Amino acid sequence: MIIRDGTATYLRDADNGYRAGYVYGRTDNASVQQAERMIAALEGADEALLFGSGMAAATSVLLALDKPTHIVASQVMYYGFREWLSGIGRYGHSVTFVDTSDLDAVRAAVRPGETGLFWIETPSNPLWTITDIAAVSDIAHAAGAILCVDSTVATPIFTRPLALGADIVMHSATKYLNGHSDVVAGALATVGHNPLWERIAKIRSKFGSALSPFDSWLLMRGMRTLDVRVRTQAQTAATLAEKLVGHPALAEVLYPGLATHVGHDVALRQMKGGFGGMLSIRIRNGAKAAVAVAACVELWNRATSLGGIESLIEHRSSIEGEGSPCPCDLLRLSCGLEDADELYYDLTRALSVAS
Repeated sequence: MIIRDGTATYLRDADNGYRAGYVYGRTDNASVQQAERMIAALEGADEALLFGSGMAAATSVLLALDKPTHIVASQVMYYGFREWLSGIGRYGHSVTFVDTSDLDAVRAAVRPGETGLFWIETPSNPLWTITDIAAVSDIAHAAGAILCVDSTVATPIFTRPLALGADIVMHSATKYLNGHSDVVAGALATVGHNPLWERIAKIRSKFGSALSPFDSWLLMRGMRTLDVRVRTQAQTAATLAEKLVGHPALAEVLYPGLATHVGHDVALRQMKGGFGGMLSIRIRNGAKAAVAVAACVELWNRATSLGGIESLIEHRSSIEGEGSPCPCDLLRLSCGLEDADELYYDLTRALSVAS
């Protein structure tokens, strides 16, 4: 019998075994494994796991901890995961949010004998602060802890966290890995094989959070153009950032590729060949003016998410709500594949109209 990929169930052998390696659609299938091998190769990993969303991937790491654990996490990160982490106490764990770009603050947050996991996001969404992965790896491992890095924005094109000392790298594969905004997916990759990784894989199976075969195929289709897409988007972001610096309507341009960015030197060391396709701008006249600018654009799309081929603009603090570390005057920009000059013209026209 030919094993049909995407099936919900698989035929047993005459002796009741499964020599083909597949048992049930929720557990595994050929397309998922093929996409996982692609991600592992991109990250220089031994193994990768795909999930039905970035949140499913991230939360699986925390749910796989085998005892009450103290977690050190980036203060600025994707707000959905930060919000979930804030309630981690119900699972018996505790969390300390710190500015992980400040290594002294990271060291001070360690609780000897209690800290078992570091979770950092770099560049961090939506302020694009940079955390030194290698330095935090040293701190984490000295404490006997695991280091997980959300590298969604950097992508494996510009940063390979595992090569810098991370134990697990996470991606919201919905974003740059897919690149077409038509898949919701998450990914984890690791070096070696350990009990934590085994528990993560088991949680994925038991919770039913594996990616579907068709979504895996769509993800593979997107990854085939990952390099050319991400490099083009990063060049556009760099062009816009440089042109927008000093604009009278702006209080600040946040982009790690700018020499004036506080994390630029670290970014130069760990981001090879580009600084990502994301930037943020802070509007001088405040929150209402920022919302007005987003309302006036024509080429940019007002939408949540990032990493797709269409350029997106979003007023983040109104999305994240109370408790967000995001300034209320900030607009987050995800550069797509449109012409950089046209994107600049559209944005500066909106800045002029709104002011």
